[in-house]
Amino acid sequence: EVQLVESGGGLVQAGGSLRLSCAASGFRFGDTDIGWFRQAPGKEREGVSCISRRDGSTYYADSVKGRFTISSDNAKNTVYLQMNNLKPEDTAVYYCAVHTRGCAVRDRKLLLQADDYWGQGTQVTVSS
Repeated sequence: EVQLVESGGGLVQAGGSLRLSCAASGFRFGDTDIGWFRQAPGKEREGVSCISRRDGSTYYADSVKGRFTISSDNAKNTVYLQMNNLKPEDTAVYYCAVHTRGCAVRDRKLLLQADDYWGQGTQVTVSS
């Protein structure tokens, strides 16, 4: 059974940093692409970042490029999202996702896919 548990969210002032963790189990962690998404109140879920196992490449949404960094610790079966210089518009529930078909990007946006697996999310709130 695929399980994803996010942690590390919280309340931070603008300009601050947080590191989110996604602890994973139930699948071949080192062979599977994992992404981060976020959803703000009243908005659609949007892709933030993804790490591809095939070639180690990473994807970042334009809105977070240069501020967020995705990384993976295969020994701990954990993917991280380091978020620096946070802005109030980063406020959202952040989810990690297992992309069984790999990271899919179209028109510079990370796509949600029907057979993705999702964690329960962790709240990030950035105050101004």
